[in-house]
Amino acid sequence: MTLLRSPKSILNLAAVAMTISYATSLLAADGFTPTRTEHGQPDLQGIWTNATQTPLERPRELGNKRFFTDEERNNQEQQWLDYIAARSAQSDPGRAPPTDGNTDLGYNNFWVDMGTEVNTINGEYRTSLIIEPEDGRIPYAEGSRERMMARYANMGYDGPEGRPLGERCLMSFGSHAGPPMLPVMYNNNYQIVQTEEYVMILAEMVHDARIIPLNKEPGEFDFPKWLGNSVGYFEGDTLVVETRNFRDEQLFRGATEDLIITERFSMASESEIVYSFTLNDPAGYSVPWTAEVQMKRRPPESAQMYEYACHEGNYALSGILAGARQQEVNAEQEAGN
Repeated sequence: MTLLRSPKSILNLAAVAMTISYATSLLAADGFTPTRTEHGQPDLQGIWTNATQTPLERPRELGNKRFFTDEERNNQEQQWLDYIAARSAQSDPGRAPPTDGNTDLGYNNFWVDMGTEVNTINGEYRTSLIIEPEDGRIPYAEGSRERMMARYANMGYDGPEGRPLGERCLMSFGSHAGPPMLPVMYNNNYQIVQTEEYVMILAEMVHDARIIPLNKEPGEFDFPKWLGNSVGYFEGDTLVVETRNFRDEQLFRGATEDLIITERFSMASESEIVYSFTLNDPAGYSVPWTAEVQMKRRPPESAQMYEYACHEGNYALSGILAGARQQEVNAEQEAGN
């Protein structure tokens, strides 16, 4: 699937047009007053989805191109729809077996629900979730990307404790529960519940729940937490959440134990939240970086969350470990010969 390009002259005209559209949308957003809870807080409650196929990082060939034109957006979304239709077509029962040994894709397209729309914020059809730095890429500090790749490569096969968290059904994969809360291949739903002193965000995948105290000091903890240690407060009509103290297994790409994530939840309308997050970790990233995700309210007829029963019929973990044991046996036999 190839993302679209346009001649430079067209891009310049598009940039002018989108700048005007962006300014207009900001004026509209500034005039929006969210509904309040009984405690006077902006009411973020409900079930929301952040499903989108817009990638976290911008494809390198797009450079500093931050957003699509209307035509490019339409073409991009049609490409996604065509791809989904092709993946959903019935398989040929007489087809030859695969020859490349690639068995990574464990789901057929029935289970995949990544959305079909470009991530749209303030009238901009974004080419990536990342907006800072300008190139839309994660600004890895020297050596941090290599440390990240080495961690992935060294996932253990000695026992279940060495496998990734999502594979063990302990946490959602792809940082769905967060922070940062990112769209993944399915189950991109969240339920937000508020009280006067807390905000709870329930992620559909693996039913991870973040319980965020409001207007409290971070405090000292003797142990890191799966979802980090979060504290929140309202800055005007925006919920700001600061999180640190993550377990090592849950550190985001290239980050270290010094990672601090600042999230912002701003109501753009009664049916949309603009969710932004900034990652700050000098040892992991050369500069802090920021991304924005559109969260849409689920319509009442589909606004419900279902149980995520991760281990039902899940043979992956036992199969992976059994395969590793067989490889050890094969190696011993070869060494003996």
